[in-house]
Amino acid sequence: MSSDRSTGLIGYLYADRGGQIFLAVLAAVAIIAPLLHLAVPAASPLHMPTWAVALIGKYLCYALLALSVDLIWGFCGILSLGQGAFFGLGGYAMGMYLMRQIGDRGVYGNADLPDFMVFLNWKELPWYWYGFDSFPFAALMVFVVPGVLAFVFGWLTFRSRVTGVYFSIISQAMVYALLLAFFRNDMGFGGNNGLTDFKDLLGFDLRSDGMRSALLVASAIALGIGYVICRFIVSSKLGRVLVGIRDAEDRVRFLGYRVEQYKLFVFTVSAMLAGLAGALYVPQVGIINPGEFSPANSIEIVIWVAIGGRGSLYGAALGAVLVNYGKTY
Repeated sequence: MSSDRSTGLIGYLYADRGGQIFLAVLAAVAIIAPLLHLAVPAASPLHMPTWAVALIGKYLCYALLALSVDLIWGFCGILSLGQGAFFGLGGYAMGMYLMRQIGDRGVYGNADLPDFMVFLNWKELPWYWYGFDSFPFAALMVFVVPGVLAFVFGWLTFRSRVTGVYFSIISQAMVYALLLAFFRNDMGFGGNNGLTDFKDLLGFDLRSDGMRSALLVASAIALGIGYVICRFIVSSKLGRVLVGIRDAEDRVRFLGYRVEQYKLFVFTVSAMLAGLAGALYVPQVGIINPGEFSPANSIEIVIWVAIGGRGSLYGAALGAVLVNYGKTY
């Protein structure tokens, strides 16, 4: 077995000093924030209030979303202005699970149908809601639904060699189409009000301090794992091919590489990361609605990455946190 630290996942992380600092800070946040919230008395000036825990958790989800954009834009040159589509789909998948957990505690007391379906006189649960009463199924859909959409969309566009600004425009059209579709009441996703009034997650009260802290920790872990996955991809031979595609796609194709397959792979991985970010975001903010599919939101994600530093991964995450923190003022 080779002991060369320049190869393999450990080697990539060892050479990534900025990434080491990023992961260390992330670990500190995941440990200190819950302790300040749960262990420090509310009367203490060191106590972290519930709203701050929820806000940090939301920032971590945004950071993971920015990471997914940097993976494709910073290292493969794919400027997607529709990343919010995958974020929203992941969020809706989790939201559907949370709605199914309400049971007969809703306004209308119907254990089989969410309140908005009862209000709209739906007689039975749509077939595409089946299975979402199971957390493993919902968790799987968080990855599968965005991943399948990205695969199909990417296969059609990359196979046709759509690149540059043309791809950006088409990706924005995709997210806008989802915005219009999810606004419709007859789609079965709550229309413009979306999904809300969540009660439990895995049997635990979403409004409890313990669950708030657990969601923050889960978001930090997801961001850390997402960073490691992205770092492994971009530091490997695959990553060097992606950078080659970004800088000179025609030359890489001339060398015999199947450019479309490389782009399709990284685009699909990026979509699944965005879906995970959306799934963690929804229980922390308590709602998911079609506004998440707004084209302006997808453009804003690109701005986060540009401000933080395209092509650095941790810079994209930092940019997401800084921009959203600045928006609170």
